Amino acid sequence: MAAQKQTKKVGLALGGGGAKGIAHIGVIKELEKAGIEISFISGTSMGALVGGFYAATKDIQFLEDFFTSIQKDDIFPSTHMMRKKDGEMFKHSLLEKIKEKIKGVNIQDTKIPFSAIATDVEVGDEIVLREGNLLDAIQASTALPFVFPPARIDGRVLMDGGFVNPIPADVVRNMGAECVIAVDVSSKWINLEKESLNPIKVYSMLPHALSIVEYQLARTILKNADVVLNPSVLEYHWNDFEFGKEILKLGIKETKEHMRDIYKSVGIIPPKKKPIDTFADLIFYGIEE
Repeated sequence: MAAQKQTKKVGLALGGGGAKGIAHIGVIKELEKAGIEISFISGTSMGALVGGFYAATKDIQFLEDFFTSIQKDDIFPSTHMMRKKDGEMFKHSLLEKIKEKIKGVNIQDTKIPFSAIATDVEVGDEIVLREGNLLDAIQASTALPFVFPPARIDGRVLMDGGFVNPIPADVVRNMGAECVIAVDVSSKWINLEKESLNPIKVYSMLPHALSIVEYQLARTILKNADVVLNPSVLEYHWNDFEFGKEILKLGIKETKEHMRDIYKSVGIIPPKKKPIDTFADLIFYGIEE
């Protein structure tokens, strides 16, 4: 719990990364625990899904329960992916529980001001969605080709926002944030397995190609952030949703390790750390190499 009331409005910028974005849930959970009030959220791709849902409901426990109970078979159809039509790689029923909770919610009515980032397919422009149906905006921001179908909003055909702004620190700053906390789950290198180069598994190359674009763009955009959190998700791939518990813990761990920096950035004098906290951290996380 924070020692005093924060003096700056905090904006959260959540990046894309597929399953690696489950770490965002751990970050938000730990910020809540620390008493950090979030005034603005902007998200791209998985960051838009987590951020948009939280902005609308402030129910981080629902997201934790949902994304830590997913099994591999819940994500992909049993038939071979390459036989599926464009945008049918994921089982649509998987997201029905999330859709049901935010159905009919407009972005301008969320409990926390929110924006989602999408890419205009026709001209390649960055589109910042700050009004209209929340679910439509999330679907546009997460519309990675071959995984989810593109979305149509106001006459535009929109796809995954990671192509233009992978971690929207600049956007959330422009929304009014005085302190920007950015969460980067992009990969510094690709880790593309040799077997993925087989033409039968060519679909695996698209998310990895996007991660190259995201990483290069993020280096510039993150200059707009006061605090950058980098959960250690490198060993996980974009479709490793069955490792939700492990990935979420990495988000918690990264946030705890940077909490004193976060306190200072939001205008709070960090509380003195008690010896029992150090011991508890040792038991929970172990000794870092």
